[in-house]
Amino acid sequence: MVVKKRWNVCLFLSGCVALTFIISGDPARSIGKQKTPHNLLLVTIDTLRADRLSCYSKDHLTTPNIDSLADSGVLFTRAFAHTSTTLPSHANILLGTTPLFHGVHDNSNFIVRQEFTSLAEHLKAQGYSTAAVVGAYPLDSRFGLSQGFDLYDDEYDIRNVKTDTGGERTADIVVDRSLRWLNQQRSPWFLWIHCWDPHAPYDPPEPFKSRFADKPYDGEVAFVDDVVGRLFDYLGEKNLWESSLVIFTADHGESLWDHDEETHGIFAYNATIWIPLIIHAPGAKSRKVEHNVAHVDIFPTVCELLDIRKPDFLQGISLSPALRGKKIRERPIYFESLYPYYSRGWAPLTGFVEGYEKYMESPVPELYDLEEDFDELRNLAAGRKLNSYQKNLAEIVEGFAYEESGKAKQKLDRRALERLRSLGYINDSPETEQKIVGPEHDVKVMIQYHNKSVEATSLFHEGKTDNAVRLLKEIITERSDIGIAYKILADIYDREGRIDDALMVLKSGLEAVPSYYENFYSYVTSLLSIGRYDEVISVIHANRSLKKEIDPEIWNFLGLAYWNKGQIPEARSAYERSISLDRKYSVAFNNLATLHLYMFKEGEDPGEYDKAVGYFKEAIALDPFYSEAYQGLGIAYLGTQRHDEAVGCFKEILKLRPDDVQTMLYLGLSYKNTGNLGDGCKYLSAAKSSPSFHQLSPEDKARLENALKDCPQVRH
Repeated sequence: MVVKKRWNVCLFLSGCVALTFIISGDPARSIGKQKTPHNLLLVTIDTLRADRLSCYSKDHLTTPNIDSLADSGVLFTRAFAHTSTTLPSHANILLGTTPLFHGVHDNSNFIVRQEFTSLAEHLKAQGYSTAAVVGAYPLDSRFGLSQGFDLYDDEYDIRNVKTDTGGERTADIVVDRSLRWLNQQRSPWFLWIHCWDPHAPYDPPEPFKSRFADKPYDGEVAFVDDVVGRLFDYLGEKNLWESSLVIFTADHGESLWDHDEETHGIFAYNATIWIPLIIHAPGAKSRKVEHNVAHVDIFPTVCELLDIRKPDFLQGISLSPALRGKKIRERPIYFESLYPYYSRGWAPLTGFVEGYEKYMESPVPELYDLEEDFDELRNLAAGRKLNSYQKNLAEIVEGFAYEESGKAKQKLDRRALERLRSLGYINDSPETEQKIVGPEHDVKVMIQYHNKSVEATSLFHEGKTDNAVRLLKEIITERSDIGIAYKILADIYDREGRIDDALMVLKSGLEAVPSYYENFYSYVTSLLSIGRYDEVISVIHANRSLKKEIDPEIWNFLGLAYWNKGQIPEARSAYERSISLDRKYSVAFNNLATLHLYMFKEGEDPGEYDKAVGYFKEAIALDPFYSEAYQGLGIAYLGTQRHDEAVGCFKEILKLRPDDVQTMLYLGLSYKNTGNLGDGCKYLSAAKSSPSFHQLSPEDKARLENALKDCPQVRH
């Protein structure tokens, strides 16, 4: 009934921590009379409710392409995620273990540790080419899931991302890049495709936007189905179906206001942890399987169906018997929702599904009969003794826990510990872990205040600012621990030009809810915007959250504060820390380049110049549309008489900012210095006649007037 097995995981040290495992000797069984498939295609769709696929429910929309996979494969009707957020769910899938083992509990505070062996690493060791193409920032390589992949494509073309998400590309772009990789492969290969759609905000492209104007979430699902159809068509055109294992699932679902939750990540009701799971294995007959299964079952299933060795540390079971129409072992399926705990200081939520019973442990516990009440509308906990459920959950947690992790950390040397801590590998969140929580902190209570805070945002956008402010103040007075209420109130004050009031609210929010990171971030950016650099430095250094340690933007902000105070070594250290956390952060590269250019001008050390040019080029390589980096590089070239190269930089800026008067000036000067007086005078004249001429500094105006003396066609 409950998991009592203690996982036999041994640790050794060889420069760094690594996991060893005992290889299972059980041979894999081929499905039917078909040859063992050579390839693996794993498709994960973010935030996809199972009931939005017509192969699961006919009540919402038609998804013909995903249905076609179900028609030729095995559909699991009772598949569950262990978590309702993106990063931990994908860690569960790719590591084959629960969060109790790998330790990743939400998107914000954790990184997958390199000591764990991923599915990609395991298949790569078997001779597979491996690639992942992911659709959004929560799966960025910095969070650790890239290990084992020959290609981990998380490049977000800034022309194709939705800027309000911080890094997303649509499913069609993900599939296009995936097909590009597939076209270059020979078997065996493993390809993981992750589509961020239909994650909020729901904004499907046409024609789905118009067709689902009243139900944009459904429109995003329809869009994904259409795009996935192109992927399935490719498999058919290349005759890959009979040599490929295809697994289709979601990381979690979406509440859509079920149980008063708008999206996901707060609760663990079936709206968010019941997921689609479809497996196409060559030779397997189409069928539906009604056993309880989970994300951790994918890794062992892959091993058996691909006829490769199965690591002993896996915490799931192979679903291969179910594909042959046989029963699989019943066992409890653990789940949790700990994002509110780690990021907001709310009560933790854990539980398990076993048979048709679902138990959720929280300050206000819940128990449901899923056979009669799959939507979880009738909580049976009040009328039942819960001791046995609590005991079972404790045994499940104990059985799945990775008990050696603490000892492994203790064996690391100081430098390794500092490295892991700086990257968020070591969980160190005293604000939440030491907090005593009671019924008043239950997520079912806290979400009501959260929703009221969001309601205040709507009131503000409707022009009812006084009502919005009043509601937020009422929330803060009644419950001082609702972090988002401070954030929204400060945003309103900031938009109203009341920056001092905004700062006061954010400071109060930081003191009341230190674990709510968004208040810290907003406080830092607000202080930076008004030049209160000493406070920026003090606030950043005082913050103890894990997310700060792995947030490259915060370290870049710290660098800016030190730079503006003239503390060059400290600024450089902060910028370098920012880059170490994100090698794709073009802004930090540009700022570090600017710093080295300043140091070159001060000391004329050619080494500093070379560093500046190198960092500017790296910023441009990361973001070809980054005009500030072109400008810095152009100025560096202009100051060292590399005029032809300077011309190239300033021309690129004018493509991006055609009316930039300073660039006109510098381009004119650069052309003039190359001996091209005609083009030089053209741009100098354009700068002189520009409506923005007055924006030039007195020094630049003097440069312009002096340079124009050599342009006889210009009258002074």
